[in-house]
Amino acid sequence: MFTTEIHLPELALLAGTRGALGAGVGLLLSDRLSKEQRRNIGWTLVAVGVLTTIPLAAMLFGRRRRSDA
Repeated sequence: MFTTEIHLPELALLAGTRGALGAGVGLLLSDRLSKEQRRNIGWTLVAVGVLTTIPLAAMLFGRRRRSDA
């Protein structure tokens, strides 16, 4: 089994990036904005969410340690 220590600021940053990804997907699926606005904003939020989550996940997985259970 592996354990990873996550500090509160890192958890908040990770949750924020996942939120941006979710908001982007939500905008892509909604009908409130015009099609062009929805696509531009949605894809921007999806890109920000994905591109910022990848380095954070790599950082966290790099700190994984085998636990002595």
